[in-house]
Amino acid sequence: MVKRIIAIGGGELKNRETLPIDEYLASEAKKAAGEHRACALFLPTASYDCMPYYNTFHKVYTGLFDIKTDVALTIGREVDLEKMKGKFARADLIYVGGGNTVFMIEEWKRSGLLPLIRDAYERGVILAGLSAGAICWFEEMYSDSVGGEKYAMFPALGWIKGKISPHYDERILDFHEIVLYNKFRAWGIENCAALEFVDGEPVKTISCGGKVYVLDGTSGTSVERTEWRADQA
Repeated sequence: MVKRIIAIGGGELKNRETLPIDEYLASEAKKAAGEHRACALFLPTASYDCMPYYNTFHKVYTGLFDIKTDVALTIGREVDLEKMKGKFARADLIYVGGGNTVFMIEEWKRSGLLPLIRDAYERGVILAGLSAGAICWFEEMYSDSVGGEKYAMFPALGWIKGKISPHYDERILDFHEIVLYNKFRAWGIENCAALEFVDGEPVKTISCGGKVYVLDGTSGTSVERTEWRADQA
């Protein structure tokens, strides 16, 4: 089964900043659903199950794209895993919202959601996410999840090889310092840009203004920055 992840660097869903990317996700979910009405499952874990965030998602994906939506809530409650399995089984698209990435991964492990997400991924359900929902799939991620002020590298799920920063256009200088100091390669995804991976390999960018970059600091003297395009796949 083809495994797909679409990582969105950032942008305000409520302000419709990522609308062309959302339209692409909705169209892919509809293709996956076939004759049935497509369903998108929203995971607001990183925002501590913020319901206004889900309501915004619902307004966009149901109101504009006629996709049924559902939400998976785990924080401060006992999780009925059988009921939760049903939500994941019905999903043609799983969308992970932004927020505290480190907390989100730990909560997925605690609540039992992580195996359900992994199973959906293995079954070919489209996984997508913005900011925290974009970077959690990689080996290492650049995040301010601990403390909320200073950005640093943290271990992530490791489902996709490599290191990544979201909101790259806002973090160029400080992320370049990290890349250069550690002499590694990384992805930088700007706001209003997305990078699609199929079976762990990059295949396509979707943009509504932003770009995707490959950063190389292995020389130890400067960061080489290259815009990534599909013809480089």
